[in-house]
Amino acid sequence: MEITVDDAVIDLIKKEQRDYRVCTACMGPALVPTTVKGPKDSDIRIPVGENTLYISRVQAMYIDRVSIDMVYDKEDIDSCPAFYYRSAH
Repeated sequence: MEITVDDAVIDLIKKEQRDYRVCTACMGPALVPTTVKGPKDSDIRIPVGENTLYISRVQAMYIDRVSIDMVYDKEDIDSCPAFYYRSAH
């Protein structure tokens, strides 16, 4: 299995200087900071500079590319039950 990461995603992670994760959300695969949805031991790990892009094993079965259109904005995060744990704390 090979998953490519678009340059725009790499640039985002390096600019933000934090880890990101691709996980399952209401509108499909979501690219969010790990402060929104933390990594799991079963995640695939892709080094990006000093940080890591985690990809859920579930999503890894369905995607072959991580693109910038997977980024969830605050409104989407706050309205998706997949992220209620974050919203409640």
